[in-house]
Amino acid sequence: MSHTALAPTSDAVPLDSLIAPHGGVLKELYLPHADAEALKQHSASLPGIDLNPRQLCDLELLLSGAFSPLDGFLGQRDYESVVQHLRLADGTLWPMPITLDVSEAVAATITAGAEVALRDSQGVPLAVLEVQDIYRPDRLHEAQQVFGSTDRLHPGVAELLERTQPVALGGRLRGVQPPEHHDFSELRDTPRALRTWFAENGWSRIVAFQTRNPMHRAHRELTLRAALQVGAKLLIQPVVGLTKPGDVDHYTRVRCYRALLPQYPQDSAKLSLLPLAMRMGGPREALWHAIIRKNYGASHFIVGRDHAGPGNDASGRPFYGPFDAQQLLTQHQDELGIQIVPFPAMVYAANRDEYLPSTDVTAGDDVRDISGTELRRHLHEGSEIPAWFSFPEVVDILRERHPAKAARGFALFFTGLSGSGKSTIAQAVIAQLLERTSRPVTVLDGDEVRKHLSRGLGFSREDRSANVTRIGYVASEIVRHGGIAICAPIAPFADDRATVRALVEAHGNFVEIHVATAIEVCEARDRKGLYAQARAGKIAHFTGVSDPYEVPDRPELRVDGNAAEPAVLARQILALLRNTGLING
Repeated sequence: MSHTALAPTSDAVPLDSLIAPHGGVLKELYLPHADAEALKQHSASLPGIDLNPRQLCDLELLLSGAFSPLDGFLGQRDYESVVQHLRLADGTLWPMPITLDVSEAVAATITAGAEVALRDSQGVPLAVLEVQDIYRPDRLHEAQQVFGSTDRLHPGVAELLERTQPVALGGRLRGVQPPEHHDFSELRDTPRALRTWFAENGWSRIVAFQTRNPMHRAHRELTLRAALQVGAKLLIQPVVGLTKPGDVDHYTRVRCYRALLPQYPQDSAKLSLLPLAMRMGGPREALWHAIIRKNYGASHFIVGRDHAGPGNDASGRPFYGPFDAQQLLTQHQDELGIQIVPFPAMVYAANRDEYLPSTDVTAGDDVRDISGTELRRHLHEGSEIPAWFSFPEVVDILRERHPAKAARGFALFFTGLSGSGKSTIAQAVIAQLLERTSRPVTVLDGDEVRKHLSRGLGFSREDRSANVTRIGYVASEIVRHGGIAICAPIAPFADDRATVRALVEAHGNFVEIHVATAIEVCEARDRKGLYAQARAGKIAHFTGVSDPYEVPDRPELRVDGNAAEPAVLARQILALLRNTGLING
């Protein structure tokens, strides 16, 4: 396979010769240094919101101008117009609602016209929001319109319906300072900085490539051919904010991208990172990605098969058709400005020893491919990865990150009423696990956690959430290091369980087990008399009596804690773990 040189680097070009930002003006929202310092001091006296990772990504791209023409989080009129029509209220094309969600409790402390300091998780002030609108979005309607589904198997839908707060604050932003990143700082360009680099290096035709996965030979061939097709330089701009749960971590991916760059002709490709929180929204997301790349100065944008697709729905069908994204972008091509480069998948024909577009495959071609699942199997087994699939430098990085035979961490999360048998079944599972493996197992029992990790918390809705989230965080750290976490809280609320699932699945597998024991059985087992005290009104906020228990919709396993001995139920759970490949033997 040979390299074909792209257009040689030319002299500098005028900055204004690059494609105009979306809406005509790059909306950089940071204040001048002296004003920013004054606002930083002023923000200490303001009510504040500590942003979550998704909100931090959105804020960073708002402040830098990557979300031009937005100058803040959407108010209600813009929000409703975007959801319904893919446009801001003034008619400007914009497909994705960018909202700042807060709880009812936080919203009750804020009025329209107020200023709110937006901070990172360490309390560092990043911006001040001038609140112009406080409203309650219809999240189900938003899910249906934006994602085309309310199926929670869609990660964007799950995030929206299970982890997004009910109230939205809209208003203009004034930027104090960008979020701090300690990794790959030389690759984290703002739109202004990247546009300046393009101009200084004589790049005026730039084709951008979006990715959230490691790149292999097929990706190199696709991007090379797309750049050659339109006579452009190549911008490889991977997402390093939030992607699909279970994706390869961005540290590993960026190392892979760096290793891949020498495989391109000299001065033909640039790597730059995008701190975007993806929604996996298919066609709408592709349109959003194109607008963002336009703001960074790209004149062209590669849109492949099933761009930003999240996989299959509950019935096993893809959420989006393979060419839905290309069709939506083509429909808006004229007003979008950035040129769309639709490109088929590249496949390897062994009989030709070359990659070719899938549309060029003939009946006589011996087409080969390695799926993501197969690649993970090769890495786990330490088996050979064919040279036609990837580059040795990339494979070495992936093998270092995923050493052969390494056990993947997982969390068993038991949920159910008090007295359902969660802890007893969990102890039986632990015993049977330790009979078969020497892997580290850590128990996060509800009572023990409250004694140590959550000392001082009560049983209000907020305190229950804090307790379960703490369990999830500790479990995610255990899983991240290849361990097994056994959790057995009541965890009565679905959104809290979803939060824990998201924390754990960022590093390994989450197995939810609903111990669905009838409340009458739970009360009969109650040696401490808690249910009786709750029914007498002596204990407030008691799950199943005075507080609700939201039954899990789709746990990995549902067992009746009164149906069999704990050892028998534990064997069912271990069988599930074997069938899913989480344990051997």
